Amino acid sequence: MTDNKKHLHVKTGDRVIVTAGKDKGKTGNVKKSIPSESKVVVEGVNMVTKAQKPQPMAGIQGGLIKKEAPLDSSNVMVVCPACEKPTRIKHAVVDGKKVRVCKKCGEQLDV
Repeated sequence: MTDNKKHLHVKTGDRVIVTAGKDKGKTGNVKKSIPSESKVVVEGVNMVTKAQKPQPMAGIQGGLIKKEAPLDSSNVMVVCPACEKPTRIKHAVVDGKKVRVCKKCGEQLDV
């Protein structure tokens, strides 16, 4: 039996920088991660305009709304909270737990 579970290098709440696309260079926090599609939603990045129909029963007003669209997780890089630099991550076992570690300064990303 094969395990079709996908793993991402970023987690919800991580600060990331966009490395490709129209929003290259922008930073923000990951609001949502979608491992099944290898995508992440980053605050204030990849904004799209959506036409919203009014729904009087639910109290929703119509009009154009701006919202974040998912980005491919390969187009973002984690920003290390200790050295404040975009970095790749490596995995290490600390106290019997597998944690993510900054490749540049060696600081743990999972607290």
